Amino acid sequence: MAPYPTTPPGSDHGDRTPPVAGVRPEILASWQRSQSLGIDPEGAALPIESDLDPDSRLVRAATPVLDRLWEQFSGVPVTVALADSRANIVNRWGDPAGLKLMDAASLVPGANVDERFMGTSSVSMVLSTRAPFVVVGHEHFLHELKELTCMAAPVRDPVGGAVRGAVNLSVPRVLAEPGMALALQDATERIGERLLELSTAREVELMHSFRRARERGGHAELDLGSGELSPLCGPAPRLASQERLMLLERAVELISSTGEGFAEVPLAGSRVAMLRRRELHHGDAEGAAVEVSFEETRGTGTPGPATATAPDGRDVPVLSRPTVTAEARPTVTAAAHAPGMTAEPHAAAPADAWLLLVGEPGVGRLAAEARGRLSLLNEAGMRLGTTLDMGRTAEELARIAVPRFADLVVVDLLENVLAGDEPPPGQLRPDTALRRVAAWAGEESRGTPIDGVDEPARYPSGTPQARCLETGQPVTDSVLTAALTGPSAGRGHPVDLLGEGVHSYLGAPLSARGSVLGLAGFYRRGRTKPYEQDDLTLAGELAARAAISVDNARRYRREHHAALTLQRSLLPHALPRLSAVDLASRYLPADAAAGVGGDWFDAIPLSGLRVALVVGDVPGHGLQAAATMGRLRTAVRTLAGQDLLPEEVLAHLDDLVSRTPDESAGEQDPATGATCLYAVYDPVSCRCTAARAGHPPPAVLTPGGEARLIDLPAGPPFGLGGIQPYESATVDLPADSLLTLYTDGLLKESRGYGDTDARTGQLLASLNRSGPALEDVCDRVAETLLPDGPHDDVALLLARVHALPEDRVASWEFPSDSSVVARARALTRAQLAAWGMSELDFSTGLVVSELVTNAVRYGGQGPVNLRLLRDDSLICEVSDRSNTSPRIRRAATTEEGGRGLFLVAQFTKSWGARYMPQGKTVWAEQIPQPEQPASEVDEQALLAMFDEPG
Repeated sequence: MAPYPTTPPGSDHGDRTPPVAGVRPEILASWQRSQSLGIDPEGAALPIESDLDPDSRLVRAATPVLDRLWEQFSGVPVTVALADSRANIVNRWGDPAGLKLMDAASLVPGANVDERFMGTSSVSMVLSTRAPFVVVGHEHFLHELKELTCMAAPVRDPVGGAVRGAVNLSVPRVLAEPGMALALQDATERIGERLLELSTAREVELMHSFRRARERGGHAELDLGSGELSPLCGPAPRLASQERLMLLERAVELISSTGEGFAEVPLAGSRVAMLRRRELHHGDAEGAAVEVSFEETRGTGTPGPATATAPDGRDVPVLSRPTVTAEARPTVTAAAHAPGMTAEPHAAAPADAWLLLVGEPGVGRLAAEARGRLSLLNEAGMRLGTTLDMGRTAEELARIAVPRFADLVVVDLLENVLAGDEPPPGQLRPDTALRRVAAWAGEESRGTPIDGVDEPARYPSGTPQARCLETGQPVTDSVLTAALTGPSAGRGHPVDLLGEGVHSYLGAPLSARGSVLGLAGFYRRGRTKPYEQDDLTLAGELAARAAISVDNARRYRREHHAALTLQRSLLPHALPRLSAVDLASRYLPADAAAGVGGDWFDAIPLSGLRVALVVGDVPGHGLQAAATMGRLRTAVRTLAGQDLLPEEVLAHLDDLVSRTPDESAGEQDPATGATCLYAVYDPVSCRCTAARAGHPPPAVLTPGGEARLIDLPAGPPFGLGGIQPYESATVDLPADSLLTLYTDGLLKESRGYGDTDARTGQLLASLNRSGPALEDVCDRVAETLLPDGPHDDVALLLARVHALPEDRVASWEFPSDSSVVARARALTRAQLAAWGMSELDFSTGLVVSELVTNAVRYGGQGPVNLRLLRDDSLICEVSDRSNTSPRIRRAATTEEGGRGLFLVAQFTKSWGARYMPQGKTVWAEQIPQPEQPASEVDEQALLAMFDEPG
């Protein structure tokens, strides 16, 4: 395709024209097309049509109107030209000087002024865009027209809105005024009214012709209001409302068809209605009448109509031409002339026949097309938006429109709309980033790769697509294939399926809620049936319905993406690396129809190298479920940090959920009915303690054993009123056992649970066949139980447990006596030396002294236990029989004690206390750093930390 011209055509011949920057984009696009056609701007060779009808309806309707328009501009050097729908000049008005100039430019009657031959002109732009257009001097492609301003307007047929022609008014550009365009618009509207008057007169003539023919026979008529058939020869059966509609619909199709002469319509009660088309002629008016007769299909004794043999061998009912003296009340509609049909039926005829419909060629076609449009809209209402998928909705729109409305449909959507973002408000720029999401050219294109689909799309200014996006209104145009594609950066375009040449295009914006989401392009092959005003309305309605569905899908995608993003942000970003367990997990969101749920999992490091394993499920889907899940997960981590027992954690969560936000309003916490499984594994004792709240029990696979479920007491889901207390159970887990925690979505089939026992059996069987790699185990479980994807959210957490070697544990028991503090420090120092951790002598000795002293002083009358655990860190634990909680307090300057726990906090990474059924354990964790030498301890700085301010 040639690039846009950098200067207007003919600018090198002395014309004083403004730069291209002042020319409208659609004019530039027309120049580009004209140049690609090889038109000479110094003088175009226009083809002359010699076989024009000087007495056509367009000429008869326009002549008196344009005579008055020409007289209105008497004394002004204007010329008026009337062109038909093929861009042929059929008549012209002007003073002798103006007509002479038109002759010099070959603008004579019969000349074709289409863009293909003349380049950019007002008439070609009107017939291309089907809308009024003004071409100002320098915007003409031909050099000899650059001193003129030409304004043109379409002449529309009021019945159907088809463009029957165009009227052009040319005036020197220095004399052009806006009032001239208004006068031209009024004239074309008056021509349209006269076309309707002429059509009505022709229909009246056809009715008179039919009545005169009826007077020679014995006709009666069908009263469409009451459904009564009243022939002179006797009563006829009454038609039901649905039967009347069926007959009228079939009659319209029969009149508008070009090959059918009769039809059969089955009715209730074993009856058959016989429809026969009969041609009518009156002067230059040609039309058709449809008559109806009835027969019984079961031989009730009622004689059927006489028949004749049709050319294709079928028996055809032969209708008479009886008359009735009563006035006829027919329904007048359109009829397409059927060439070759017999003008008069046979004389032999059935006893009864009734007039059903009378119409003229074209009107029946319009009625059938109107009914087809309604049918198309009805189908669109049923098929569009059946899924919350933007691409699927675009494909549905394309398949609905082809072939009844278009030969090809291309749908482009904004890139940010496809991402679920808000579309920009108002009109769009021509170069807005689009993506082609659907293209369909009928069943013959099925299986054929269509170029450009799922590729970026841009349309430059001046193209009909750009005008559609800029105005936000449907537009139509008829231009070359190359001009319809726009620059494609080497990629193909679906319009190439239509072949080379000129095609009709209709663009409709996909507008919803005040924003344009994209563009639907409808293409018809060739120019034999261009898009008209009614088509613009239909396309706009189709696009509007599709746009609402696309916007709903966009909003759903945005909410779904936001919920999924929120949930994934609330889930662990990465599982912790722990020496006690190896971990692997899967989170599988539900399908798009079900939405995002509230399943979660977590692994929480605890004191003493223990780990808490958690899975939970919040009922419902969407943002609220995800937010509720995040709230519960945060609460679980907070409670886990207090080193509570599993049943105590669940009890606190149940209490949290049971607190109604507003008891007076009767609201219920969204977490009501949530389930949870909380398990704690201790690598020192190799024991797992777990409790569940309405959740499926975990599965365990021991080395050399079979997978089984752990028998846990069943507790109620959260927020159900404390039906029963939560209880925990403790099991011994040999080293390298595989612990499996999951949510109930893993056991669901379709939309329900199905056979839970069978699904559980599948889970255990898949664990039995699992290998050592935990990621492979996750994949095997998902493939076995969810081959078609999950129907509810699924959270899966696998933990292969390990035992802490005995040589990494040291423990002692001391009597509750202050004299044991020195012995505890000595044993600790010796153990650190054995472990090669002597660099921690000072800090560990201080911690042991403080914790053992507190246990002896405040721990009651019981033994004191000291335990050291060596892993990546050193953990010191002191246990006693008291449940009192150690607290840090600020000691006064004059106090000798009260600073011990401050020193513990200063020299350790973390410290805390956990409670047992009898007593408590205070622990402190240190991280060895052998590569850094121990620093000198500044005692004065330490003491200054505890001085009271002031």
